[in-house]
Amino acid sequence: MKKNKIGLAAALATAALALTGFGLSRSDHFFEISKNLDIFTKIVREVDLNYVDEVEPGPLIRTGIDAMLKSLDPYTNYISVAEIEEYRYMTDGQYGGIGANMENFNGRVIIAEVYENRPAFNAGLRPGDQIIKIDNENIEGKNFDNIDVRNLVRGQAGTDVKLTVRRFGQEKPLVFTVKREDIKIDNVPFQGMAEPGIGYVSLHQFTRNAAEDLQKAIAELKKQDPNLKGLVLDLRGNPGGLLHEAVAISNLFVAKGEKIVETRGKVEGSYKRYNAENDPLDVNLPLAVLIDEKSASASEIVAGVMQDLDRGVIVGRQSFGKGLVQTTRPLSYKTQLKVTTARYYTPSGRCIQAIDYSHKTKDGSVVKTPDSLKQSFKTRAGRPVLDAGGIRPDLLSEAPPFRPVTRELFKAHVLQDFVTQYYFAHPSIPPAEEFQVDDALFNDFARFVAQRNFKFESEYSRLLDTLVAKMKKDAYDPAMIKQVETLQAAVKAQVEKDLFNYKTEISKALKDEIIQRYYFRKGRIQAGFRDDPDVKLAAEVLKDPVRYKRILLGK
Repeated sequence: MKKNKIGLAAALATAALALTGFGLSRSDHFFEISKNLDIFTKIVREVDLNYVDEVEPGPLIRTGIDAMLKSLDPYTNYISVAEIEEYRYMTDGQYGGIGANMENFNGRVIIAEVYENRPAFNAGLRPGDQIIKIDNENIEGKNFDNIDVRNLVRGQAGTDVKLTVRRFGQEKPLVFTVKREDIKIDNVPFQGMAEPGIGYVSLHQFTRNAAEDLQKAIAELKKQDPNLKGLVLDLRGNPGGLLHEAVAISNLFVAKGEKIVETRGKVEGSYKRYNAENDPLDVNLPLAVLIDEKSASASEIVAGVMQDLDRGVIVGRQSFGKGLVQTTRPLSYKTQLKVTTARYYTPSGRCIQAIDYSHKTKDGSVVKTPDSLKQSFKTRAGRPVLDAGGIRPDLLSEAPPFRPVTRELFKAHVLQDFVTQYYFAHPSIPPAEEFQVDDALFNDFARFVAQRNFKFESEYSRLLDTLVAKMKKDAYDPAMIKQVETLQAAVKAQVEKDLFNYKTEISKALKDEIIQRYYFRKGRIQAGFRDDPDVKLAAEVLKDPVRYKRILLGK
């Protein structure tokens, strides 16, 4: 064992020395690389030989690789052989597994979602089940991250995995044997009519065939209503994916030959211009694109193209701001490197990247580009749009993000645990479009929250706690401290009422979670989109041709 590790370090050192000779003949830049590689391999060798405890070289070097890449940006990553399946899922939307999402909460691996008619569901597994064993390995209490949890049950299609779970209301653990399949996640989980004449499509991700899936969904809507007057394309929560799918989706709505996006990097060949290469599906159908703070990358390309070419109205909240392009490079031993190679630029010439990772503060942190440094560009009709901060909607959302108390109910897993209890106590509920959270159900939830001794501390309360402590430490005027403490008590008292102050919002969150347990993700979207403020706002604009055109002309 020791000889193998010494051999590894020696091989690394030899490779570095060889590169040193190569680097010296090229430039000072390459010399710096080879010199530091030589130092690194010598450090690994010395640690391996002399550290007080036995060292595993793989995890040690992986820590160094991850730290190095993290210093560049969050998207440049080393992909080990064990992580290839996760990467395949990110690009193809496909993986070998059981068709379930899992999460780790305080050492509990919990099934958060099962997909309809997939192996996990067909075997009898349900959301809320806590996995305590995978095959014969006890995983209870272990601190896995979410990717590790998913990888525990993924594997080659056709193979079996045995899961032992703890289920609410069951005294003894249940055992399920599940045969893995090739799981393909739908790019388009739902399409329907938001209102008469107004179609709606939810696009979940940009994996392979996303453009084809979207085209089919729109064709289905046109069958339902040949006189379709407008389309709502929902990209909220869509983290992006493949660049060529973003180009193909944009091409559905803009004329052949239009510039869609450019990529620019430092390496020769990184400059590329992507044009619409195919005949479009429809260049005249009025379009509204929904985005929010979780819409990123490919989602922002599509939204940016529609905005820059004045092809559609953008509705919602400002998008994430990821304008960096990654390329995957093969490495030895079947590993890969996903590296940021370029920035992308929408037709107006703007890059929507919000953070410049090459410029960091003294403590190493990064910040978003301030408004004073953002540049203004023009859409085709002359409307001003800014770079360096995501896509700003033409119409801002009337639906704010969750309040802190609602976020904390999710974070503490209180809301999910209540829904699990409700699910196993109620074999069925009314159809998704009819189900509502009434006062009796909400009061049951409030009692459950009290029983769980849920303590919520708002950001304002924490700030006041810090202020009072600082004032006391500095021996500030006691009368002023008393005034701040009075405000502090009032804020804390208000927090205790927040559960009922935001009853409407929390009821909506409860409704969504309950419906998804019975009718899956499709049912959740179907139940909510007709009452969705963003969808309603988009539909209003699409039904008013005069207003729609005025927005696109900047009037």
